[in-house]
Amino acid sequence: MTGTFFQGDSTLHFTPESVTSTKTTCQNGEASLFEVNIRYVGGLLSAYYLTGAEIFKQKVLELGEKLLPAFNTPTGIPRGVINLGSGTSWSWGWASAGSSILAEFGTLHLEFVHLSELSRNPLFTEKVMNIRKLLNKIEKPHGLYPNFLSPVSGNWVQHHVSIGGLGDSFYEYLIKSFLMSDKMDQEAQKMYYSAMEAIEANLVQKSPGGLTYVAEWRGGILDHKMGHLACFSGGMIGIGADDGPAEQKQHYLDLAAEITHTCHESYSRSATKLGPEAFRFDAGAEATATRLSDRYYILRPEVIESYMYMWRLTHDPKYREWGWEAVEALEKHCRVEAGFSGIRDVYASTVSHDNMQQSFFLSETLKYLYLLFSDDDLLPLDDWVFNTEAHPLPVIRKRCLQEHGNTQDDGQTNLE
Repeated sequence: MTGTFFQGDSTLHFTPESVTSTKTTCQNGEASLFEVNIRYVGGLLSAYYLTGAEIFKQKVLELGEKLLPAFNTPTGIPRGVINLGSGTSWSWGWASAGSSILAEFGTLHLEFVHLSELSRNPLFTEKVMNIRKLLNKIEKPHGLYPNFLSPVSGNWVQHHVSIGGLGDSFYEYLIKSFLMSDKMDQEAQKMYYSAMEAIEANLVQKSPGGLTYVAEWRGGILDHKMGHLACFSGGMIGIGADDGPAEQKQHYLDLAAEITHTCHESYSRSATKLGPEAFRFDAGAEATATRLSDRYYILRPEVIESYMYMWRLTHDPKYREWGWEAVEALEKHCRVEAGFSGIRDVYASTVSHDNMQQSFFLSETLKYLYLLFSDDDLLPLDDWVFNTEAHPLPVIRKRCLQEHGNTQDDGQTNLE
Protein backbone atom coordinates (compact mmCIF):
# COMPACT_ATOMS: atom_id res chain seq x y z
CA MET A 1 0.00 0.00 0.00
CA THR A 2 1.47 3.34 -1.01
CA GLY A 3 0.96 6.60 0.81
CA THR A 4 1.85 7.63 4.33
CA PHE A 5 0.39 5.96 7.37
CA PHE A 6 -0.20 8.33 10.27
CA GLN A 7 -0.34 6.52 13.59
CA GLY A 8 -1.98 7.28 16.92
CA ASP A 9 -5.21 9.05 16.06
CA SER A 10 -4.34 7.91 12.59
CA THR A 11 -5.58 7.95 9.07
CA LEU A 12 -4.48 6.41 5.82
CA HIS A 13 -3.29 9.22 3.55
CA PHE A 14 -3.33 7.76 0.05
CA THR A 15 -1.70 8.75 -3.19
CA PRO A 16 -4.07 8.68 -6.18
CA GLU A 17 -2.64 5.47 -7.60
CA SER A 18 -3.41 3.62 -4.37
CA VAL A 19 -7.13 4.33 -4.32
CA THR A 20 -8.15 1.38 -6.50
CA SER A 21 -6.28 -1.16 -4.39
CA THR A 22 -7.64 0.45 -1.23
CA LYS A 23 -11.23 0.02 -2.40
CA THR A 24 -10.51 -3.63 -3.15
CA THR A 25 -9.05 -4.09 0.32
CA CYS A 26 -12.13 -2.60 1.96
CA GLN A 27 -14.40 -4.81 -0.14
CA ASN A 28 -12.44 -7.84 1.03
CA GLY A 29 -13.24 -6.94 4.63
CA GLU A 30 -9.69 -6.09 5.68
CA ALA A 31 -9.54 -3.35 8.28
CA SER A 32 -7.43 -1.82 11.02
CA LEU A 33 -8.51 -3.19 14.41
CA PHE A 34 -7.62 0.16 15.98
CA GLU A 35 -9.50 2.28 13.45
CA VAL A 36 -12.61 0.11 13.48
CA ASN A 37 -12.63 0.25 17.25
CA ILE A 38 -12.16 3.98 17.81
CA ARG A 39 -14.31 5.14 14.87
CA TYR A 40 -17.05 2.55 14.41
CA VAL A 41 -17.33 0.79 17.76
CA GLY A 42 -16.85 4.09 19.60
CA GLY A 43 -19.26 5.89 17.29
CA LEU A 44 -21.98 3.25 17.56
CA LEU A 45 -21.63 3.11 21.35
CA SER A 46 -22.05 6.88 21.55
CA ALA A 47 -25.01 6.80 19.19
CA TYR A 48 -26.69 4.21 21.41
CA TYR A 49 -26.02 6.04 24.68
CA LEU A 50 -27.12 9.40 23.29
CA THR A 51 -30.28 8.18 21.54
CA GLY A 52 -31.26 4.89 23.18
CA ALA A 53 -31.97 3.43 19.72
CA GLU A 54 -31.62 -0.37 19.94
CA ILE A 55 -30.30 -0.66 16.37
CA PHE A 56 -27.03 0.96 17.46
CA LYS A 57 -26.64 -1.48 20.35
CA GLN A 58 -27.37 -4.43 18.09
CA LYS A 59 -24.87 -3.33 15.45
CA VAL A 60 -22.06 -2.46 17.86
CA LEU A 61 -22.30 -5.87 19.54
CA GLU A 62 -22.22 -7.59 16.14
CA LEU A 63 -19.14 -5.57 15.19
CA GLY A 64 -17.45 -6.21 18.52
CA GLU A 65 -17.78 -9.97 17.99
CA LYS A 66 -16.10 -9.58 14.58
CA LEU A 67 -13.00 -8.07 16.24
CA LEU A 68 -12.35 -10.86 18.75
CA PRO A 69 -10.35 -13.18 16.42
CA ALA A 70 -7.58 -10.55 16.26
CA PHE A 71 -6.71 -11.56 19.84
CA ASN A 72 -5.97 -15.17 18.86
CA THR A 73 -2.21 -14.88 19.28
CA PRO A 74 0.23 -16.69 21.61
CA THR A 75 0.20 -13.72 24.00
CA GLY A 76 -3.34 -12.40 23.50
CA ILE A 77 -1.86 -9.15 22.16
CA PRO A 78 -3.99 -8.53 19.04
CA ARG A 79 -2.53 -8.09 15.59
CA GLY A 80 -3.17 -4.79 13.84
CA VAL A 81 -5.15 -5.86 10.77
CA ILE A 82 -8.18 -8.15 10.64
CA ASN A 83 -10.36 -9.54 7.88
CA LEU A 84 -13.84 -8.99 9.25
CA GLY A 85 -15.24 -11.71 7.02
CA SER A 86 -12.83 -14.57 7.67
CA GLY A 87 -11.50 -13.52 11.07
CA THR A 88 -7.87 -13.92 10.00
CA SER A 89 -5.49 -11.26 11.29
CA TRP A 90 -1.94 -10.16 10.68
CA SER A 91 0.50 -7.40 11.56
CA TRP A 92 1.13 -4.30 9.50
CA GLY A 93 3.79 -4.89 6.85
CA TRP A 94 5.69 -1.79 7.95
CA ALA A 95 5.70 -2.72 11.65
CA SER A 96 9.10 -3.88 12.85
CA ALA A 97 9.43 -7.71 12.93
CA GLY A 98 5.70 -8.35 12.78
CA SER A 99 5.06 -6.36 15.93
CA SER A 100 1.85 -4.85 17.26
CA ILE A 101 1.68 -1.12 17.98
CA LEU A 102 1.30 0.26 21.52
CA ALA A 103 -1.19 2.97 20.46
CA GLU A 104 -3.30 0.33 18.69
CA PHE A 105 -3.56 -2.57 21.16
CA GLY A 106 -3.50 -0.03 24.00
CA THR A 107 -6.53 1.87 22.66
CA LEU A 108 -9.26 -0.73 23.05
CA HIS A 109 -10.07 -0.62 26.75
CA LEU A 110 -12.84 2.00 26.92
CA GLU A 111 -14.88 0.51 24.10
CA PHE A 112 -14.40 -3.14 25.11
CA VAL A 113 -15.47 -2.49 28.70
CA HIS A 114 -18.67 -0.94 27.35
CA LEU A 115 -19.17 -3.90 25.02
CA SER A 116 -19.10 -6.15 28.09
CA GLU A 117 -21.52 -3.86 29.91
CA LEU A 118 -24.03 -3.93 27.06
CA SER A 119 -23.70 -7.61 26.17
CA ARG A 120 -23.21 -8.92 29.73
CA ASN A 121 -20.37 -10.91 28.17
CA PRO A 122 -17.15 -10.55 30.20
CA LEU A 123 -15.02 -11.76 27.27
CA PHE A 124 -14.49 -8.26 25.87
CA THR A 125 -13.17 -6.98 29.18
CA GLU A 126 -11.07 -10.11 29.67
CA LYS A 127 -9.34 -9.50 26.34
CA VAL A 128 -8.21 -5.99 27.25
CA MET A 129 -7.36 -6.91 30.84
CA ASN A 130 -5.05 -9.60 29.49
CA ILE A 131 -3.17 -6.89 27.58
CA ARG A 132 -2.69 -4.99 30.84
CA LYS A 133 -1.54 -8.13 32.61
CA LEU A 134 1.22 -8.69 30.06
CA LEU A 135 2.31 -5.04 30.09
CA ASN A 136 2.58 -5.09 33.87
CA LYS A 137 4.65 -8.28 33.78
CA ILE A 138 7.33 -7.34 31.26
CA GLU A 139 10.29 -5.10 32.00
CA LYS A 140 9.98 -1.49 30.86
CA PRO A 141 13.17 0.45 30.05
CA HIS A 142 13.40 3.30 32.58
CA GLY A 143 9.71 2.74 33.25
CA LEU A 144 8.86 3.68 29.64
CA TYR A 145 6.60 1.80 27.22
CA PRO A 146 8.21 1.28 23.79
CA ASN A 147 5.96 1.48 20.75
CA PHE A 148 6.51 -1.99 19.24
CA LEU A 149 5.66 -5.30 20.95
CA SER A 150 5.74 -8.82 19.52
CA PRO A 151 2.31 -10.52 19.72
CA VAL A 152 4.15 -13.85 19.57
CA SER A 153 6.87 -13.49 22.22
CA GLY A 154 5.40 -10.66 24.29
CA ASN A 155 8.72 -8.82 24.18
CA TRP A 156 9.48 -5.28 23.06
CA VAL A 157 10.82 -5.17 19.52
CA GLN A 158 12.37 -1.68 19.45
CA HIS A 159 13.09 0.85 22.15
CA HIS A 160 11.33 3.78 20.49
CA VAL A 161 9.11 5.74 22.88
CA SER A 162 6.74 8.52 21.90
CA ILE A 163 3.61 10.14 23.28
CA GLY A 164 2.88 11.17 19.71
CA GLY A 165 2.24 8.75 16.86
CA LEU A 166 2.59 5.04 17.74
CA GLY A 167 2.25 5.61 21.48
CA ASP A 168 -0.17 8.47 22.20
CA SER A 169 -3.61 7.04 22.96
CA PHE A 170 -2.25 4.19 25.11
CA TYR A 171 -1.52 6.75 27.84
CA GLU A 172 -4.79 8.56 27.19
CA TYR A 173 -6.74 5.33 27.72
CA LEU A 174 -5.02 4.61 31.04
CA ILE A 175 -6.27 7.79 32.71
CA LYS A 176 -9.62 7.64 30.91
CA SER A 177 -10.15 4.02 31.97
CA PHE A 178 -9.71 5.18 35.55
CA LEU A 179 -12.12 8.09 35.09
CA MET A 180 -14.69 6.01 33.17
CA SER A 181 -14.72 3.45 35.97
CA ASP A 182 -15.90 6.17 38.38
CA LYS A 183 -12.33 6.13 39.71
CA MET A 184 -12.55 2.47 40.75
CA ASP A 185 -9.96 1.08 38.30
CA GLN A 186 -6.95 1.50 40.53
CA GLU A 187 -4.69 -0.56 38.27
CA ALA A 188 -5.21 1.93 35.43
CA GLN A 189 -4.58 4.79 37.87
CA LYS A 190 -1.29 3.25 39.03
CA MET A 191 -0.12 2.51 35.48
CA TYR A 192 -0.91 6.03 34.32
CA TYR A 193 0.92 7.88 37.09
CA SER A 194 3.92 5.52 36.88
CA ALA A 195 4.08 6.19 33.15
CA MET A 196 3.84 9.93 33.79
CA GLU A 197 6.75 9.74 36.21
CA ALA A 198 8.87 8.02 33.59
CA ILE A 199 7.81 10.46 30.85
CA GLU A 200 8.71 13.44 33.02
CA ALA A 201 12.03 11.95 34.02
CA ASN A 202 13.09 10.98 30.50
CA LEU A 203 11.12 12.88 27.84
CA VAL A 204 9.87 16.26 29.13
CA GLN A 205 12.28 19.02 28.13
CA LYS A 206 12.54 22.81 28.33
CA SER A 207 13.80 24.73 25.30
CA PRO A 208 16.30 27.62 25.58
CA GLY A 209 13.34 29.91 24.87
CA GLY A 210 11.40 28.46 27.80
CA LEU A 211 8.97 26.18 25.94
CA THR A 212 8.10 22.86 27.56
CA TYR A 213 7.86 19.94 25.14
CA VAL A 214 7.85 16.15 25.13
CA ALA A 215 10.70 14.67 23.10
CA GLU A 216 10.85 11.18 21.60
CA TRP A 217 13.22 8.53 22.93
CA ARG A 218 15.15 6.14 20.70
CA GLY A 219 17.12 3.62 22.71
CA GLY A 220 18.25 6.25 25.18
CA ILE A 221 18.86 9.04 22.66
CA LEU A 222 16.42 11.96 22.62
CA ASP A 223 14.93 13.21 19.38
CA HIS A 224 13.91 16.81 20.10
CA LYS A 225 10.73 16.87 18.08
CA MET A 226 7.07 16.89 18.98
CA GLY A 227 4.33 15.78 16.64
CA HIS A 228 0.93 17.44 16.34
CA LEU A 229 -0.51 14.14 17.59
CA ALA A 230 1.41 14.60 20.86
CA CYS A 231 -0.40 17.89 21.53
CA PHE A 232 -3.34 15.96 22.99
CA SER A 233 -1.13 15.47 26.06
CA GLY A 234 -1.85 18.91 27.50
CA GLY A 235 -5.49 17.96 27.93
CA MET A 236 -4.65 14.46 29.13
CA ILE A 237 -2.29 15.67 31.83
CA GLY A 238 -4.87 18.26 32.83
CA ILE A 239 -7.73 15.80 33.36
CA GLY A 240 -5.35 13.55 35.29
CA ALA A 241 -4.14 16.28 37.66
CA ASP A 242 -6.73 15.64 40.38
CA ASP A 243 -6.11 11.98 41.05
CA GLY A 244 -2.36 11.63 41.46
CA PRO A 245 -0.42 12.47 44.62
CA ALA A 246 -2.06 15.49 46.27
CA GLU A 247 1.18 17.47 46.29
CA GLN A 248 1.49 16.97 42.51
CA LYS A 249 -1.90 18.39 41.50
CA GLN A 250 -0.73 21.94 40.80
CA HIS A 251 2.43 20.63 39.16
CA TYR A 252 0.40 18.56 36.70
CA LEU A 253 -1.93 21.48 35.94
CA ASP A 254 1.11 23.69 35.31
CA LEU A 255 2.72 21.05 33.09
CA ALA A 256 -0.55 20.67 31.13
CA ALA A 257 -0.71 24.45 30.63
CA GLU A 258 2.93 24.63 29.54
CA ILE A 259 2.57 21.90 26.93
CA THR A 260 -0.66 23.43 25.62
CA HIS A 261 1.13 26.79 25.39
CA THR A 262 3.94 25.19 23.38
CA CYS A 263 1.44 23.65 20.97
CA HIS A 264 -0.26 27.04 20.58
CA GLU A 265 3.16 28.49 19.74
CA SER A 266 3.50 25.95 16.92
CA TYR A 267 0.35 27.53 15.47
CA SER A 268 1.15 31.18 16.15
CA ARG A 269 4.63 30.92 14.58
CA SER A 270 3.26 29.93 11.16
CA ALA A 271 2.00 32.21 8.41
CA THR A 272 -1.43 30.57 8.44
CA LYS A 273 -1.74 30.36 12.26
CA LEU A 274 -2.22 26.60 11.87
CA GLY A 275 0.28 24.10 13.17
CA PRO A 276 2.57 21.72 11.26
CA GLU A 277 2.47 17.93 11.47
CA ALA A 278 5.64 17.98 13.57
CA PHE A 279 7.87 20.69 15.02
CA ARG A 280 11.38 20.63 16.39
CA PHE A 281 13.57 22.08 19.11
CA ASP A 282 17.09 21.84 17.70
CA ALA A 283 19.55 23.76 15.51
CA GLY A 284 18.06 27.00 16.79
CA ALA A 285 14.48 26.04 15.91
CA GLU A 286 11.71 26.22 18.49
CA ALA A 287 8.18 24.96 17.88
CA THR A 288 8.63 25.13 14.10
CA ALA A 289 8.89 22.48 11.39
CA THR A 290 12.40 22.35 9.95
CA ARG A 291 11.70 19.62 7.39
CA LEU A 292 9.58 20.13 4.29
CA SER A 293 7.84 16.82 4.95
CA ASP A 294 6.50 18.10 8.30
CA ARG A 295 4.97 21.39 7.15
CA TYR A 296 1.46 20.19 6.28
CA TYR A 297 -1.77 20.43 8.31
CA ILE A 298 -4.53 17.86 7.73
CA LEU A 299 -7.25 19.38 9.97
CA ARG A 300 -5.95 17.60 13.05
CA PRO A 301 -7.77 18.13 16.39
CA GLU A 302 -5.18 17.57 19.12
CA VAL A 303 -4.26 21.18 19.87
CA ILE A 304 -7.91 22.26 19.99
CA GLU A 305 -8.67 19.21 22.13
CA SER A 306 -6.22 20.45 24.75
CA TYR A 307 -7.73 23.96 24.57
CA MET A 308 -11.15 22.47 25.34
CA TYR A 309 -9.96 20.46 28.33
CA MET A 310 -7.87 23.32 29.73
CA TRP A 311 -10.85 25.68 29.40
CA ARG A 312 -13.08 23.24 31.27
CA LEU A 313 -10.47 22.81 34.00
CA THR A 314 -9.35 26.44 34.48
CA HIS A 315 -11.82 28.76 32.68
CA ASP A 316 -8.81 30.83 31.65
CA PRO A 317 -10.17 32.94 28.73
CA LYS A 318 -6.97 32.52 26.71
CA TYR A 319 -8.04 29.01 25.73
CA ARG A 320 -11.19 30.32 24.07
CA GLU A 321 -9.15 33.10 22.46
CA TRP A 322 -6.72 30.53 21.06
CA GLY A 323 -9.63 28.40 19.89
CA TRP A 324 -11.14 31.37 18.05
CA GLU A 325 -7.78 32.02 16.38
CA ALA A 326 -7.97 28.45 15.07
CA VAL A 327 -11.56 28.97 13.85
CA GLU A 328 -10.51 32.07 11.92
CA ALA A 329 -7.49 30.28 10.42
CA LEU A 330 -9.59 27.30 9.38
CA GLU A 331 -12.15 29.59 7.76
CA LYS A 332 -9.50 31.62 5.97
CA HIS A 333 -7.15 28.89 4.77
CA CYS A 334 -9.02 25.55 4.82
CA ARG A 335 -12.57 26.40 3.80
CA VAL A 336 -13.28 25.27 0.24
CA GLU A 337 -16.44 24.99 -1.82
CA ALA A 338 -17.40 21.51 -0.66
CA GLY A 339 -16.17 21.67 2.95
CA PHE A 340 -12.70 21.99 4.46
CA SER A 341 -9.34 20.84 3.13
CA GLY A 342 -5.94 20.23 4.63
CA ILE A 343 -3.06 22.42 3.44
CA ARG A 344 0.40 21.38 2.29
CA ASP A 345 2.48 24.11 3.95
CA VAL A 346 1.39 26.09 7.00
CA TYR A 347 4.28 28.53 6.48
CA ALA A 348 3.21 29.58 2.96
CA SER A 349 1.04 32.68 2.83
CA THR A 350 -0.58 31.38 -0.38
CA VAL A 351 -2.00 28.00 0.59
CA SER A 352 -2.06 24.82 -1.45
CA HIS A 353 -4.94 22.52 -0.53
CA ASP A 354 -4.54 18.74 -0.33
CA ASN A 355 -8.18 18.35 -1.41
CA MET A 356 -9.06 16.03 1.47
CA GLN A 357 -11.39 16.45 4.46
CA GLN A 358 -10.40 13.86 7.05
CA SER A 359 -13.21 12.19 8.97
CA PHE A 360 -11.68 13.22 12.30
CA PHE A 361 -12.26 16.86 11.35
CA LEU A 362 -15.98 16.30 11.93
CA SER A 363 -15.80 13.85 14.82
CA GLU A 364 -13.04 15.67 16.73
CA THR A 365 -11.86 19.07 15.51
CA LEU A 366 -15.30 20.64 15.12
CA LYS A 367 -16.73 18.83 18.15
CA TYR A 368 -13.96 20.06 20.44
CA LEU A 369 -14.39 23.58 19.09
CA TYR A 370 -18.13 23.41 19.75
CA LEU A 371 -17.54 22.15 23.29
CA LEU A 372 -14.88 24.81 23.90
CA PHE A 373 -17.51 27.50 23.34
CA SER A 374 -20.36 25.65 25.11
CA ASP A 375 -21.38 25.56 28.75
CA ASP A 376 -19.69 22.97 30.94
CA ASP A 377 -22.95 21.09 31.44
CA LEU A 378 -22.97 19.97 27.81
CA LEU A 379 -21.40 16.49 28.06
CA PRO A 380 -19.91 17.28 31.51
CA LEU A 381 -16.55 15.66 32.18
CA ASP A 382 -17.81 14.18 35.46
CA ASP A 383 -20.31 12.06 33.53
CA TRP A 384 -18.69 11.43 30.14
CA VAL A 385 -15.31 10.31 28.85
CA PHE A 386 -14.34 10.91 25.23
CA ASN A 387 -12.68 8.10 23.35
CA THR A 388 -9.68 8.97 21.20
CA GLU A 389 -11.97 9.79 18.25
CA ALA A 390 -14.01 12.14 20.52
CA HIS A 391 -17.01 9.82 20.80
CA PRO A 392 -18.52 10.34 24.28
CA LEU A 393 -18.94 7.29 26.53
CA PRO A 394 -20.72 7.47 29.90
CA VAL A 395 -18.95 6.92 33.21
CA ILE A 396 -19.88 3.49 34.60
CA ARG A 397 -21.16 4.12 38.11
CA LYS A 398 -20.84 0.75 39.80
CA ARG A 399 -20.00 2.48 43.07
CA CYS A 400 -23.62 3.57 43.45
CA LEU A 401 -24.80 0.02 43.02
CA GLN A 402 -22.31 -1.31 45.54
CA GLU A 403 -23.11 1.32 48.15
CA HIS A 404 -26.88 1.03 47.87
CA GLY A 405 -27.22 -2.62 46.89
CA ASN A 406 -29.35 -1.40 44.01
CA THR A 407 -29.55 -2.95 40.55
CA GLN A 408 -31.79 -2.16 37.67
CA ASP A 409 -34.60 -4.56 36.88
CA ASP A 410 -32.70 -6.02 33.93
CA GLY A 411 -29.54 -6.51 35.98
CA GLN A 412 -27.48 -4.08 33.94
CA THR A 413 -25.01 -1.63 35.38
CA ASN A 414 -26.21 1.91 35.91
CA LEU A 415 -24.40 4.01 33.29
CA GLU A 416 -25.88 7.37 34.09
